[in-house]
Amino acid sequence: MKWATCLFVMILGAACQRQPPGLTATAEPEPHPESFTNWTTKTELFMEYPPLVAGQTSGFAIHLTRLDNFRPIAKGRVEVRLSGSGGGPRVFAADSPSRPGIFGVDVKAPEAGDYRVAVHFSGEGISDVHDLGEIASSATKAAATHEHDPATQVETIAFLKEQQWTLEFATAVIEDRRLRSGLRVPAEVIPRSGGQADVTIPFDGRIVASSLPVIGVSIRQGQVLASILPPTSSPSDLAAIELAKNEASLALQLARKDRERAERLVKAGAAPTKRLDEARTVEATTEARLEAAEIRLAQYEASSSAEATAQGAKLFALRAPISGTLVETHAAPGANVKAGEVIFKIVDLDSVYISAVVPEADLPRIRNLTGAELELPGADQPVRLGRLIAVGRIVDPASRTFPVIYEMDNKNRRVAINQAVHVRLLTTAAALAPAVPESAIVDDGGRPVVFLQLTGEAFQRRPVHLGIREGGYVQVLDGVFPGERVVTTGAHLIRLAAMSNQVPAHGHVH
Repeated sequence: MKWATCLFVMILGAACQRQPPGLTATAEPEPHPESFTNWTTKTELFMEYPPLVAGQTSGFAIHLTRLDNFRPIAKGRVEVRLSGSGGGPRVFAADSPSRPGIFGVDVKAPEAGDYRVAVHFSGEGISDVHDLGEIASSATKAAATHEHDPATQVETIAFLKEQQWTLEFATAVIEDRRLRSGLRVPAEVIPRSGGQADVTIPFDGRIVASSLPVIGVSIRQGQVLASILPPTSSPSDLAAIELAKNEASLALQLARKDRERAERLVKAGAAPTKRLDEARTVEATTEARLEAAEIRLAQYEASSSAEATAQGAKLFALRAPISGTLVETHAAPGANVKAGEVIFKIVDLDSVYISAVVPEADLPRIRNLTGAELELPGADQPVRLGRLIAVGRIVDPASRTFPVIYEMDNKNRRVAINQAVHVRLLTTAAALAPAVPESAIVDDGGRPVVFLQLTGEAFQRRPVHLGIREGGYVQVLDGVFPGERVVTTGAHLIRLAAMSNQVPAHGHVH
């Protein structure tokens, strides 16, 4: 039994020393993959590749992103050009991406040495070049293997290109800006001076119109809005009106005969010319009396008609005093109206006033006003207001406030009359300092932070100390530097990725 055990141990030891066919005694370690990130004004390049080894093919995974919409490039040609170590440039290309945004290019360095690498792209109306500087090509894999210095590593948050491309995401370069300090106060939208008018009834009557303008339509100055039929002097005495008309008609017949007789006498020399002039005057006066009687009768008939038709009756036209939008109407065809009654209200919505309500204690701060901007609910950027109209100098005794009024162009109807808003009154300018869009600021546990893009897929959380705000930007007094790239859209997604303990699966094609 002991002999069998010893034999088994000897066989096992020999098997452990035996190596499979084709394997050498020592295998070369695989070098750590490298990555490179570069931005131009048109595209972002993120490239992953194994270190170059002379005579061996390295698969470059090139990720290209458009910077106008931060979407992957789906069409085009990519060329990797190696220059140096003798000979002309060597070009390795891919005519299309293996998947949107990712181009796989096989690159081979003929010998060891330093090569200058440039990535050229053309497609989708873009022609761009990324100069990546010099990359070393090693003689062997063992020579290409090196350890990354832990001292140079910073804690980062992984957010892959596949995630960035499918979500709302954008970045921007941090720049120095000279923002102005401001005072944020409530405000109200009011009509401009001369931009509101009430159309009133001048006398009692009835509205005559086949159709009336409705709320919301545009009105031009001088446009007829409705017609008013005035009442008769004695609307209940139809017999008297008809009698006046008949008397005038008969009197006109006599006046015409008298004028014809006077014409014959004057022509025969039997009467002076004055006789003919008097006859003509009587005839004209009688015609006027008949016309007036007919108008009164037409008004009576129109007033008593349910359809309020007014053929032959004299109507009074109600015209729009200003151009604008009809915001209120109380008119109805055939309705009786009273003198002084308001039936239309017109407001010019193209240009409005923003009246800010400023506490009296802030009066010294607005002596050097340089502008104002309006905060609109749901809008990413504030709206710059127009010229300053007035600064009130009378404090309201009840609210202890005074108004500051600015003009605003409202042709696109961004605000409504009487809408409550907030305004930031801008005063003196501050010194130059880094500024980021307000959308880049994330509240992380009660502290403002931003997320910086270090490489294509690596981000860093950076607490910041904020300053003044203006024009959709906020001044960063501490925490970032000009030239760094900050996440402006989708920063909350980076925060969620940092809070997740699960490492996302890497979907790159290598």
